[in-house]
Amino acid sequence: MAASGASTAAPKQFLEVGGVPVLVRSVQAFLGVPRVDAVCLAVRGSERERVGAQMDEYKLGARVHLVEGGENRQGSVANALAALECDDDDVVLVHDAVRPLIDAATIERTIDAVVKHGAAIVGLPAVDTIKQVERTADGAIVTATVPRERVVHAQTPQGARSGLLRRAFEEAAADGFAGTDEASLLERAGIEVAVVQGSARNFKITQPGDIELAEFYLKQTKA
Repeated sequence: MAASGASTAAPKQFLEVGGVPVLVRSVQAFLGVPRVDAVCLAVRGSERERVGAQMDEYKLGARVHLVEGGENRQGSVANALAALECDDDDVVLVHDAVRPLIDAATIERTIDAVVKHGAAIVGLPAVDTIKQVERTADGAIVTATVPRERVVHAQTPQGARSGLLRRAFEEAAADGFAGTDEASLLERAGIEVAVVQGSARNFKITQPGDIELAEFYLKQTKA
């Protein structure tokens, strides 16, 4: 689970939703699934003490391990993979720390999909019409319309059997390839990636209004 945030006064994973830090909610969601043996958090050195204190405060420490985060998502996940002690067939999931409303059922479905297919991601079907464009000095020009049924918006968790995920990361590192997510590395390694149905609730907190939206979804859950 990548927890390192941007260099701001209030990293988004430390903001609160329903009085609980975003990062803590994300960790609690995974620890609430009995099949999850451990959670490995990749955090910046400057945030390690703060994250450790939060894990202690919410009594999450027994199955939570902290590792040094990298300069980007790929580096952070690579560090976490290197720290894991697991067999090649074990399931490893990667989740954005700022997706605090992930639910147990989706986590379970993702684990099942990895067991069955070897690799899987959570995805949300596209609703809007998708246009392929060519960038120009004046903006962009539409070159094609992509059928919506062939497009999904990638979410997390994303994962694979440990051996496959490690191979994908090793091949990317050897070639100097930087992907936007774990699936892009798996695809590049020739590994088929299954898609698990996601939900609008499992969104990524990226801007101020997202906290209010998360609070809204949280109230709906409790209603």
